[in-house]
Amino acid sequence: MTTFDTVWPADSAEFCPHPSHQDVFVCGTYKLERPEPTDDGQGQDQGTPPPVEPVQQTRKGECLLFRVDSEDEFQLSLLQKTSLPAILDMKWCHTVPSVDPTLVIADSEGGITLYNLRGEGPSLQRTFAVACASKDVLCLSLDWSNRRSPTSSLGSLIVSLSDGSLALLRPEDTHGLVVAESWHAHDHEPWIAAWDYWDTNVVYSGGDDLKMIAWDIRQDFSQPLFVNKRFDAGITTIQSHPYVEHLIAVGSYDNTVRLFDVRKPLVPLTQADVGGGAWRVKWHPSPERKSDLLVACMHDGFKVVQFGCISDSAGGSALSEEQWEILKRFDQHESLAYGVDWSFAQPKEGEDTLIASCSFYDHTLHLWRG
Repeated sequence: MTTFDTVWPADSAEFCPHPSHQDVFVCGTYKLERPEPTDDGQGQDQGTPPPVEPVQQTRKGECLLFRVDSEDEFQLSLLQKTSLPAILDMKWCHTVPSVDPTLVIADSEGGITLYNLRGEGPSLQRTFAVACASKDVLCLSLDWSNRRSPTSSLGSLIVSLSDGSLALLRPEDTHGLVVAESWHAHDHEPWIAAWDYWDTNVVYSGGDDLKMIAWDIRQDFSQPLFVNKRFDAGITTIQSHPYVEHLIAVGSYDNTVRLFDVRKPLVPLTQADVGGGAWRVKWHPSPERKSDLLVACMHDGFKVVQFGCISDSAGGSALSEEQWEILKRFDQHESLAYGVDWSFAQPKEGEDTLIASCSFYDHTLHLWRG
């Protein structure tokens, strides 16, 4: 196990899927700075509190670029620090081996920024930035459409925003993205937006209005494909399964991860009590472990959950009677468990997959196996 102090609160971790750079990952941080309030001294003689001007909060962040040692995976090197507004989510674009890896970062000032990973170092080089909203709006989450089928160009991007809207960005040329559509999706913060990796005309979103919604991006956004209102707490995370069509994992503040067949989206196939609130879910990148889901459980560490015999036979998804079990839990973090990801590198025989996880107030990054 490896421990690294990120200095600022950490909330996002993402391994690079590119075949030439699977030893590289990024960690994002989010520091909220509150300036001291000022007063002009008036009103104190009457025994009343001094007037206080509204305090402008500043959110700062850094993207930390790491490389894992080729001989000892529990040794890592910090290659680069990139300063940005506070980072809420990051995703690598799944591109073909001949193309440089591309990272997109969602920030606290309504913007997304693209970086290419280049050079011997390697290092992240900024290539493009676009505003999805005004600077007082936070980009909460993002997802690329080409997760299942790596491309030579950028995929489309879906972004959820703190004003309740979603933004759809499409490739403009070989380098950038343009906001093609933006629409009001939720009455409270939509913590998550995610593609259906099997049908990239469909995106899913979930938020603090207790709704999970599916959208067909070819249709009028006033008419979603479905709305599931059967949640008792906010929806925080959704991921389409990369190897099993129609299957999505959905996490919520109510400590539960639910699996849904999107053809019957109102009743879950199964649900697992993971404890602590599920902030992120990540399906294992290898088809040999397609039943394994990595979960950041906020107040209860990180867990690897195995769902009983997930199958894509007969053109659909199925679960065995055993439902689910916790294969591994990691409890070394002392604060909110937020960012987590599997390495795409093939582990050595007899070893589990390398995992990076990070937590917030104790500003800690760990490497472990699960």
